[in-house]
Amino acid sequence: MTKLFLSLHVLAVVLAIGPVTVAASMFPRTLRTAHDGPGDGEALTTLRMLHRICRVYGVIGIAVPLFGLATASSLGVLGSPWLITSMLLTAAAAGLLVLRILPAQGAALAAVQGPGPGAEARNPARLAMATGVFNLLWATVTVLMIVRPGSTTGA
Repeated sequence: MTKLFLSLHVLAVVLAIGPVTVAASMFPRTLRTAHDGPGDGEALTTLRMLHRICRVYGVIGIAVPLFGLATASSLGVLGSPWLITSMLLTAAAAGLLVLRILPAQGAALAAVQGPGPGAEARNPARLAMATGVFNLLWATVTVLMIVRPGSTTGA
């Protein structure tokens, strides 16, 4: 059963978290393009698609910690410091996505579509920074999952 849970966990990461990190990273650049060419329908369509990818795949990403917990439980490593750290970083990444990135994308999208939020929503640099931190958190979790410092399960 451990191999099944681990396989599902890794597939969920690749299929859910991968698209979110890529789409979130592309959003600020596309936002700059939309600001540089007001009325650019292609940039607006791309922004809408990237925001939708982040929202939908972010929800699907809930499967990652669920399968991860099932895997950890079957391995008997739920109390391991590297796993607890990974869970905290995963929660931080999820919180950043839900509380900062998605609302900022929505506000930026609304600002590009017409009059709306002020200059904050039009600043792609802040969104790019939040996205960079989000991606760094996931990269750290990935390293912890591979290296597992202090793990008794090998590495």
